[in-house]
Amino acid sequence: MRKMLRVLLSSLAILTAASAQAEIVARPMTTVSLDVVLGDAQTLASRHPGMQVLRVEGKSMLPFFGEGSVVVIKKIDGSKLRAGMVAVYHNRFGETVAHRLVETTTGGWIAKGYNNAEADSTVVNESNLVGVVYATFHSSGRSATPALASLALSIPTALAAPAR
Repeated sequence: MRKMLRVLLSSLAILTAASAQAEIVARPMTTVSLDVVLGDAQTLASRHPGMQVLRVEGKSMLPFFGEGSVVVIKKIDGSKLRAGMVAVYHNRFGETVAHRLVETTTGGWIAKGYNNAEADSTVVNESNLVGVVYATFHSSGRSATPALASLALSIPTALAAPAR
């Protein structure tokens, strides 16, 4: 009985450690607050016409970016898209998505999150393209100042989420 209890406790400890490790890789690690990262991203975007700042929600693009990251999007012509670029586009559900372009088809580009088993069901083309990721800023995901937290939430988001 004691041996069985020790095995169960060891198994529980291993599962707990694995769960903690999974949480650690849930976002690129940094102590920089979301407020600082948003300010830096806004400064960069303001220096270049046609750039936009978006917060990231989701884990499908880890380890490159994930929950709490901020991306600066550069508007480009759809004819300049290439495999490997991370495109931001509106899918058929009305969501804004940030996923990697994997191959071209007659209707546009097939996009897929790095951690997704399947490609997205919406192809990326000139009509739904917002732009491509120009820069990525990682944050702790938390606002340093409660007053700025609501301002951070007003920044539009791009989903790095499971394929839909």
